[in-house]
This record gives sequence, structure tokens and C-alpha cells, in this order.
Amino acid sequence: MAKYSKEEIFRIVRENDVHFIRLQFADIFGTLKNVTITASQLERALDNKCMFDGSSIEGFARIEESDMYLRPDLDTFVIFPWTTEVGATARLICDVYMPDGTPFEGDPRYCLKKALRRAADMGYTFNVGPELEFFLFNLDEEGHATTRSFDRGSYFDMGPADRGEICRRDICLTLEAMGFEIEASHHEVAPAQHEIDFKYSEALAAADNIMTFKLAVQTIAQQHGLCATFMPKPCFGVCGSGMHINMSLFKDGVNVLYNEADKLGLSDMAYNFIAGLIKHGRGFTALTNPLVNSYKRLVPGYEAPIYIAWSAANRSPLIRIPATRGTGTRIELRNPDPSCNPYLAMAACLTAGLDGIVNGLTPPPSTDANVYELSEEEREQLGIENLPGNLREAISELRHNPVIRGAIGEHIFKRYYSAKKDEWHRYNTRITQWELEEYLGRY
Repeated sequence: MAKYSKEEIFRIVRENDVHFIRLQFADIFGTLKNVTITASQLERALDNKCMFDGSSIEGFARIEESDMYLRPDLDTFVIFPWTTEVGATARLICDVYMPDGTPFEGDPRYCLKKALRRAADMGYTFNVGPELEFFLFNLDEEGHATTRSFDRGSYFDMGPADRGEICRRDICLTLEAMGFEIEASHHEVAPAQHEIDFKYSEALAAADNIMTFKLAVQTIAQQHGLCATFMPKPCFGVCGSGMHINMSLFKDGVNVLYNEADKLGLSDMAYNFIAGLIKHGRGFTALTNPLVNSYKRLVPGYEAPIYIAWSAANRSPLIRIPATRGTGTRIELRNPDPSCNPYLAMAACLTAGLDGIVNGLTPPPSTDANVYELSEEEREQLGIENLPGNLREAISELRHNPVIRGAIGEHIFKRYYSAKKDEWHRYNTRITQWELEEYLGRY
């Protein structure tokens, strides 16, 4: 059932003195974009008549096919609760369409919609609960981001050790004002690192919520004179930031991952889904961990998973089955980080899992020992592979995985692959401070 009608949006805008509406969408890298209109243009927007130049958005379109239209999803309407100088500002998340009325193949939201439509054709609803971590750092005298912080807190610490507690509290209040149901918030392992968890939802809404979450966190942090960053590994020697993805499949209101008779409480479909994630784990890593910096987090010793295994007993493998059973049965994928494009990441995960179901794949036995403590020989004997070790390796795996490549489509793949290949080249040719300190005076 639709949440809002056009008439209701007009009424809310009028009654709340909304002056501006941001028509938001994401590029293929998960960067939030928008075209801002005044309230006087709202009718045009709701009639799908707002156009923009797609050639200006990286990875979108060529000059000769640049005209694109924004079609607002009415159910994403929300008024931003933070203060503006004149009137209120609202937003609508939009789908991107071509002038001929067809969806744009390069729209990440459309990519996820296609994957969800395939699941729906099989009778499934795909629900996702993300867990996003981020850092709160000080700004310098000119307002630029630093990696400095007065915060010396650690896991579950509270003030005064947790210097970001007040900012985190205001972020939670802001998110609740925007319709989020906040389940928990706390200080994370590293100094200045935080986590806020919100309730799961159907995957498209969850991806929209991640985009909104990141915007709200960074906006409120700025109001506190801080910089919020979702960079996966901003500091050496401490844990990086992850975005664990908790996934469940429902059919006719029943969680099909649960089976009371199984010793682990898991259904055959759950095992199939796990097997699909394991089979395609290396193939979708370029989407779940999209930056050069992402692979500075995926190293031994900092709790991030690097070994492709699963367990219902510990947190060291790539895939964990949390203890909750019944309706709450879910599969947790632990390698994604918050720099990813959530639309593409979820489309890839769902496609991988459905491939496991369709083909009746069987996962290897669960790995209940701490994978980090196993020797390389022991891991080889168990058939446990590693995730890609860097971005170059990850995009090569994506290139050679037809299932995941098909999940995002050739339009997005070609542009994504080209951009990431260039990102790796720019990084690989850069001389780092570490190299200068390590080699300059020795050779």
C-alpha cells in the first residue's frame, strides 16, 4: 500500500512551509546527487517532468544520450528536521528514466529493483538490516577534515571517554524524526568510531535508508563541528568501519530460512543461499568493498573477515548466522563496508543467494573454529579461500563472474570496471609516505 499520494504531499508541503524539495538519486558509486526545486515546481516533479543532464554524472551516459528524467518515489518523501534559514526543505528519492519512458540501465536503484523483481517472481521478499560504522573526527582551523579526535573511547564506552556521545545522540534523534526506528547505538572498538543500528526493512527501502542515514550523520556531525566519515580504514593500527548486511527471505509472510527440525534451525533454502554467497563472494567483493582503502580494512588482526567460510558459532568467517531463530532467522554478511553503493551491493548479494537456491548449491561444512587462528595449511585442507586482497584483484573477479556481472548489467559494469581500474592505477603509481620512510635512506 502506498504511503503517500500526490495530494497528501502537496498538503504536507503547504502545512509545513516547505520551500525547497531535493530530488535525490545515486550515481553508480553510491554518491548521493540531487536537483533542488522550489515548492512552486513540485507539481512538475510529481508529474515526472523534471529533467537533468546525465552526461554530467560520472558513469551515467554519453553526451548524445544525456537527457534524463527524475521520477520521484512518493513513499520516500520526508522533511529534513535540521534547521534551514528560510522555510523547510524536503526530499524525494527518484528513479532515473530515459526520454522514451524506459528505466535508465545505469540507475543503481533500478538495478536493485530488477533483482527484487526476480525474487518476487519466485515468491520471495528480501529483507535487509544493515549495521553501519563510522568515525567522528575533528575539523582543522579551516573546516577541513582531519583524523584527529579527543575521543579515547573503546567498545561500548560512555562519556566522558566517549566524546562523540552527544553528537551520536543528536544523530539518533534526527533519524527518528525522519521515520527511522533506531534499535541501538554505541561506541565502537576504535577511538572516535561509532555504530548506529536501525530496524531492517525490505531491501529497496533499506538501501534508501542507508543513503539517508549517511546524509543525516554527516549533516549533524558538521553541526557539532565534527567530520563524520564512512571511509573504511582512515587510521592505521585500529579497526576499520564495516557495514554488516543481515539478510532474510520471506514467502507469504513466513521466513523461509528457518527450519525448526534442523540442528542449526536452518532450512534447505538457507543453506542454498549461504552456498550462493560463498560461491560468488570473490565476485561481488568489488561492489561490497569498492575502494582501494577498503582492502586496508580486510587484513588479519582487526576483526574484519577475509576468509570465505560460514559459521553459526563465531564471528571470524565471512558469513555468520546470528543466534535468533524463527521469524528473526537471518544470514549476516560481514565484509561489506559503508563506502559501497547499497543498491549494487544488495542486488549482488540477493543474486548470489538466489543462484544458490535455483541451482540447489550446498555449502561446505561450517567452520566453527576461529578462522584467524588456523594455519594456511589448515585453511587449504578445509577449502577456505580468501577474499580478494586488493581492488585490482577484486575487479578482475567481478569481470570474470557472469552471475554478478549480470546482476548489475553491462552498462554499469563497463563504467564501474573502467573507473575502478583507473582508481587502482592512480593509487599504484603514487609514492606513499611509508615507502619514503622505508626506502629513501636505505637504498
